[in-house]
Amino acid sequence: MPLNLPDKLPAIELLKEENIFVIDNSRASSQDIRPLKIVILNLMPIKITTETDLVRLLSNTPLQLEITFMKLKSHTSKNTPIEHMQAFYHDFEILKEHKFDGMIITGAPVEQMEFEEVAYWEELSNIMEWSKTHVTSTLHICWGAQAGLYYHYGVQKHLLDKKLFGVYEHNVYHRRIPIMRGFDDRFFAPHSRHTDIEKKDVEALDNIIILADSEEAGVFLAMEETGKQFFMFGHPEYDRMTLDKEYHRDLDKGLPIEIPKNYYKDDDPNNKPLLLWRAHANNLYTNW
Repeated sequence: MPLNLPDKLPAIELLKEENIFVIDNSRASSQDIRPLKIVILNLMPIKITTETDLVRLLSNTPLQLEITFMKLKSHTSKNTPIEHMQAFYHDFEILKEHKFDGMIITGAPVEQMEFEEVAYWEELSNIMEWSKTHVTSTLHICWGAQAGLYYHYGVQKHLLDKKLFGVYEHNVYHRRIPIMRGFDDRFFAPHSRHTDIEKKDVEALDNIIILADSEEAGVFLAMEETGKQFFMFGHPEYDRMTLDKEYHRDLDKGLPIEIPKNYYKDDDPNNKPLLLWRAHANNLYTNW
């Protein structure tokens, strides 16, 4: 079944080029189908890229999805045209009376700050509290996962000695839980972050189950036992070239950055990156 996206969203044409079936609101309104309603709180600076990455993975479900994009009133994006934000994003104040089947809270480039120092922390906290009663299941990604575990359970993050950067292998647990259906014993997924949470702190929570982790990258996916909340610390939504762009961006800025692990063939940045995670990424989002 197709994805129902806002009219003229840039992701529509990009995904059609990949033979992904999407329809806009105008066409979807003529179909007598009750779609699953998904709201995405996109905190990433380059919003169009994140929109496309997430919609690509959500497209694999046989159900029709209605996608809504949420923005923060307390934060103005500097890297996305204001016309795009006005056309496709809605303030929380407008959406808070609605209920959604699913919500995605993305990462954000504020991970080295204390949570309470983030300018929009109060509004984000209000949204996470609202999600308890207005969203069936919330998927928190990367910094969004750290923020969710901190807000809901008080789990602290800590600064890493160096950036965790690359594609890492993970172990699968509890494969009978629906979101892990179809996973192999081990799978790859990208990570890109300066902070982490301690596995022991997650294990100490009575109602949180760790579903996948990595010897090198730590916890990858954990869930609240009813499936109300999922916390994912990697980036399976990343495109093939995302880490490459981050690597060269940091090099150009003179920042300390190592070659992303398990990413380029022969660890040579002149080679095309290896795409090792797409099948399991599709599986995870379809299961969710």
